[in-house]
Amino acid sequence: MGRLILEGNPPVEVLLRRSTRARRLSLRISRLDGRATLTLPHRVPEREGLAFLYEREAWLRGHLAAIEPDVQVQIGGTVLLRGAELPLVAGDVKRARLVSGVLVLPDDPAKTAKRVAAFLKLRARDALADASDRYSQALGKPYGRISLRDTRSRWGSCSSAGDLMYSWRLIMAPPEVLNYVAAHEVAHLQHMDHSPRFWAAVERLYPTHKECRTWLRTHGGALHRIRFD
Repeated sequence: MGRLILEGNPPVEVLLRRSTRARRLSLRISRLDGRATLTLPHRVPEREGLAFLYEREAWLRGHLAAIEPDVQVQIGGTVLLRGAELPLVAGDVKRARLVSGVLVLPDDPAKTAKRVAAFLKLRARDALADASDRYSQALGKPYGRISLRDTRSRWGSCSSAGDLMYSWRLIMAPPEVLNYVAAHEVAHLQHMDHSPRFWAAVERLYPTHKECRTWLRTHGGALHRIRFD
């Protein structure tokens, strides 16, 4: 995958993707991270793609401007935990500690974001393991192992071997959203597709799944704009 630069103030980087299946040029902006991707059919020259890009410059810049900026995790700010804002304060501690609804951290700004991420990952693993166990037992299908990643393209997945993968950022979403994703992936243990039978299994495991899918479409991008670097 290459890159094109749309000159201007500011310059805009656009990912260039070739596709043998594409029948026409298309320009898309990710709702998760705001990245712009220009897809070109296999034999279309790059200069034609650049011309197409400049024709849609106003549309592209307008949509990029509407995207909320990233939020850096830092002392004095907050981070989301189970859908609620958790204040971050410095204190006389050696590791992150949750005290009376406040996350107390060592007074070391350079390591704050990494410490908060580690705190969230631990809670994500516990919550997702509990939810996976619950829905696996309800479905009568055991799973293999659970892994956590910081994925941008999906919130979870289920392999053909029955292993489950989740985005640890789900711990920042409301609990019902995390539970829905776990139910969704566990349902794949029975149906490795998105057929009507699969959605019927999801419905049995988590009847309010439609509301949670809507929440992810609407608010999921905001979770990816929280920076831990």
